[in-house]
Amino acid sequence: MLTAGIDLAAEDANTAVAWIRWTATGAVLEELIIGAGEDQLVWAASAADKVGIDCPLGWPEPFVEFVLAHHRGDLVAPTDLVGRDWRRSLAWRRTDAVTHAVTGRLPLSVAADRIAHTAMRCAALLARLAADGHPVDRSGGGTVVEVYPAASLKQWGLPYRGYKGRQNSVVLNDLMNQLTTAAPWLRLGDFEAACRGSDHAVDAVVAALTARAAAIGHATRPGPDDLAAAATEGWIALPTAPLSSQPQYLNHEG
Repeated sequence: MLTAGIDLAAEDANTAVAWIRWTATGAVLEELIIGAGEDQLVWAASAADKVGIDCPLGWPEPFVEFVLAHHRGDLVAPTDLVGRDWRRSLAWRRTDAVTHAVTGRLPLSVAADRIAHTAMRCAALLARLAADGHPVDRSGGGTVVEVYPAASLKQWGLPYRGYKGRQNSVVLNDLMNQLTTAAPWLRLGDFEAACRGSDHAVDAVVAALTARAAAIGHATRPGPDDLAAAATEGWIALPTAPLSSQPQYLNHEG
């Protein structure tokens, strides 16, 4: 099995892609690209059995309806124009609320934060994949699954905050030390130095690991009451099995 992880950004420079090959004896980081462009993103999403994308795959349904109503000029004003609860209902998706409840981490709002720029790029990528004949299921049932590396790291009991940016290289290296200890079966090879020097590379690797968890049924999926929202808004896959338990990952080769 081949899984890919995409740490998506609005621009190529901060976009990273990692490919992990899974066998009965271990997992190998086959390729890592920092500064990935459109062709490399499409290649990753097309060639892998499962690809984890660190980016919202859709917008909140209430937000979309709000924008459309405002655009048409038939918006019904809420009772409280400065109501925090009303704004929050527009800003966050169902999967964001579930992720917050499970991990204590609230993802960035795709409706009201700069990550919307990245989500626009992601939407174009998904459209290109669909046009090329690749099934896109935003709820995670197809090749593509939405991931949140920080939440995955927390679920695995690894450092999950404070490792971003060059000023936090010590924390990043500590994260890498703990990751390689928890997953001794993961061979990073010549790419280990790149991972220790770039949080984008690490997030791409974690995204590929999470994609594997989703592929073998060791990650959360939307329940019956959430499927409709997940199909349009996207759904974050959270790992449900320990990373340190090697058989959880290597004895389910597909």
